[in-house]
Amino acid sequence: MESHLSIDEVARRTGLSAHTLRYYERIGLIAPVARAPGGQRRYAAADLEWIGFLLRLRATRMPIGQMQAFARLRSEGNATAGARRALLEAHLAEVLAVIEAMQQAATALQAKIGHYRDIERSLPSSATDERESHATGPLRNRPRAAARDRR
Repeated sequence: MESHLSIDEVARRTGLSAHTLRYYERIGLIAPVARAPGGQRRYAAADLEWIGFLLRLRATRMPIGQMQAFARLRSEGNATAGARRALLEAHLAEVLAVIEAMQQAATALQAKIGHYRDIERSLPSSATDERESHATGPLRNRPRAAARDRR
């Protein structure tokens, strides 16, 4: 990787906007970034690694306040390793609880879908054909009706 990337290059690589990167720096999620002689931000490989970790925390829906607390602890060095571990363990427990709830919801959805498939199979084929034509019929006419409304 090139050393010292511009904010636009980091934005492209991370999917974050330049505005978000500046915001993260302003609120302390990202340590102040090195600057070029003209004042432009220059991100090092370590900055990108940290941003990647922040993105993983964000993907787990960690609240920004917790992310800030973690970043503060990180900036204080290895003496805070235990506190950082505890914060991550607590968050992981929340993430796993959400995953479990989502798995239960997915199982319930699968059961309900199976129930409706069973009902559909029990219907006479003419009722199925009628239901399908009714469901698709009005959709075919919508674009023409919408075009007429604009005239």
